[in-house]
Amino acid sequence: MTKSIRDVLKNKGASIVSVSADETVYKALELMAKEDVGALLVMNEANVVGIMSERDYARKVILEGRSSLKTSVEKIMTNKVLYISPDKSVEEGLALMSDKRCRHLPVFEDGALIGMVSIGDLVQANVAEKEFMISQLENYIFSG
Repeated sequence: MTKSIRDVLKNKGASIVSVSADETVYKALELMAKEDVGALLVMNEANVVGIMSERDYARKVILEGRSSLKTSVEKIMTNKVLYISPDKSVEEGLALMSDKRCRHLPVFEDGALIGMVSIGDLVQANVAEKEFMISQLENYIFSG
């Protein structure tokens, strides 16, 4: 049985950590540290307008000599946000992340944001699925 993105959300929880576009990068980083996440969705009320990751911070603040205390999230966020449906498989999610070189995907169902998955979430689910399959095959082989 192939695990879906929905299965991953059920397992990890569907909490969404977000920030507004006009917040400072420093405040966003504080939130990321507090919540132990590598990316935040950037929201304008109920709409996703971007995503800010640790990579955005490293490349667009540190390397460009900006101040995280003075720079708004809007100036460094990634505007083009990829997303996935909860009915897609974990492997489809991993393929999308690999192909587009991203590490976080918001999950939308019927136009509504229902959660976010990271590459770590999907790798963990994929490994667990493979371990289960191996265990079942070993049981089959050794019971016969």
